[in-house]
Amino acid sequence: MFKALRDISLHRQVFALALPMVLSNITVPLLGLVDAAVIGHLDYAWYLGGVAVGGTMINVTFWLLGFLRMATTGLSAQAYGASNKDAQATVFIQGIALAWLLALILIVFHQPVSQLIFQFSSASEEVKTYAEQYFSIRIWGAPAALANFVIMGWLLGTQNAKLPMWLLIITNVVNIALDILFVIGLGWKVQGAAAASVIAEYSGLLLGLWFVSRQWLAQSLPAVKTKLSSVWQGAGRLLKLNRDIFLRSLCLQLAFTFMTFQGATLGDNVVAANAVLMSFLMLVSYAMDGFAYAMEAMVGKAIGARNREELGRTMIGTTFWSLMISLFITFAFTVFGHEIIGLISDIPAVQQEAAIYLPWLAAVPLVSMWCFLLDGIFIGATRGREMRNSMFFATCSFFVIWWWLADFGNHALWGAMLGFMAVRGIGLAAIFAYQWQKNIFLEPACVNK
Repeated sequence: MFKALRDISLHRQVFALALPMVLSNITVPLLGLVDAAVIGHLDYAWYLGGVAVGGTMINVTFWLLGFLRMATTGLSAQAYGASNKDAQATVFIQGIALAWLLALILIVFHQPVSQLIFQFSSASEEVKTYAEQYFSIRIWGAPAALANFVIMGWLLGTQNAKLPMWLLIITNVVNIALDILFVIGLGWKVQGAAAASVIAEYSGLLLGLWFVSRQWLAQSLPAVKTKLSSVWQGAGRLLKLNRDIFLRSLCLQLAFTFMTFQGATLGDNVVAANAVLMSFLMLVSYAMDGFAYAMEAMVGKAIGARNREELGRTMIGTTFWSLMISLFITFAFTVFGHEIIGLISDIPAVQQEAAIYLPWLAAVPLVSMWCFLLDGIFIGATRGREMRNSMFFATCSFFVIWWWLADFGNHALWGAMLGFMAVRGIGLAAIFAYQWQKNIFLEPACVNK
């Protein structure tokens, strides 16, 4: 292990993939923070609560389909490692076709689905009204948002992190600029924040397709028209992996959604305070995901090339830098947390409420880094079944912990979330240790039933 850590080329390889993704990923929660800051400075807490609940709904909807990015990364990285150009082209085309099919279904059925979800919400009528406004506008960005998942995954799988970085950064900068223009400049409030996101998503789609075309030509991949007639040939591998990651994502989003909606039952100030803190939690998640994305790409490449030594070096280097970043984020939240909360909302009651639960947030980076890294390892190995099973157990643990601590109100929710992250990491670590010891981890496993 220490020999690997002294290898400068390993650190360069990790940072070549991880740093661009960390920088670009930070712009995603930054967008959420700008949303919260812009809306949080309006007169009433229910505007922020509405964006929090509506944003959670749209994030649940899109994140449940995040398997489009994850599966594409793992499969394209393995194809890249095996120097299989035909497979690289097939993975992208199948991914885009599936993304647009799912987007069409979302748009057709979004209204009855949103009405059903709100029947189970105990939020105030004001919060529900603005949440529905936000969701009904954001859903029209689904074709672009889902296609962008595939584009991101495919580019990353081909070991190119710079193009996904610029795709995310430019998309989110456009979103932030339009956010400020529509909400503050034009006074469109919640509708303005939603419209800004939709326009930015389609801007990102156009940019992403241009990036893909450049990469396609650079690698001399087969012409797209030659693959269209057989777009679903051999798609069983992709669909099987997507199925398992979807079920895993469903469990993950169930925990996050429950936290938002259960927090809403504790009052508008609590749901607004949780919205601020959850924005910080997303910041941690996206920063850690930068290293998880690097892990996905490098693990997939190593498995495609059947290189056990490279696989081991990849995991050592990425884990080391993830730990360093986690320590830094924990320090920042501990020392500057109160000041950061003040930048997001100037409503005294929201500031005071958020400060109460800040210690929970400060503990998140060091606890959660392990599950993010292990997610990256298993995605790169296309072992969706193991991810699905371990996530199911972690989700059950989340609800058991919340039930056990229920008398402590919002502290119970944050305690359950921290336990959820810990159990995710422990479960995947146990599975990985067993498969590594048995010398079976190096084989692609998305064909498992």
